[in-house]
Amino acid sequence: MTMFYRQNDIEGIRNVKGVHEGKGSINIRSFFDGKSQLGIGFHVWELKPGTSEGTHIHEKESALEEIYYFLEGQGEMWIGTETINVKAGDAILVPPGVEHGFKNSGLAPLKLVLLFGKPIGVDSSI
Repeated sequence: MTMFYRQNDIEGIRNVKGVHEGKGSINIRSFFDGKSQLGIGFHVWELKPGTSEGTHIHEKESALEEIYYFLEGQGEMWIGTETINVKAGDAILVPPGVEHGFKNSGLAPLKLVLLFGKPIGVDSSI
């Protein structure tokens, strides 16, 4: 029986173009896929300046709650009708059914941790 799993953020990186129809490509590193029993996704994303994750909503059967934790750089995030500036050290929780997206508005790479999963007790009709 394996007692632990170890991974790092420099191996297994996927370069994904047009995430949620955003601009540019995002380097995405998924951690512990098929290993964790928590029922969450754990990613590290890195965006070059000007790159974005397009606005989108996780609702109904595909409802997700997402936590964005920004490690490096600065960006702009759209949540509902608001636009907020984000930077290293900021954490944003986006509940299911809320439109959101973000972009790297800085001059250096924007790096973040993205945790996501199906929330408990959420009405799938939302």
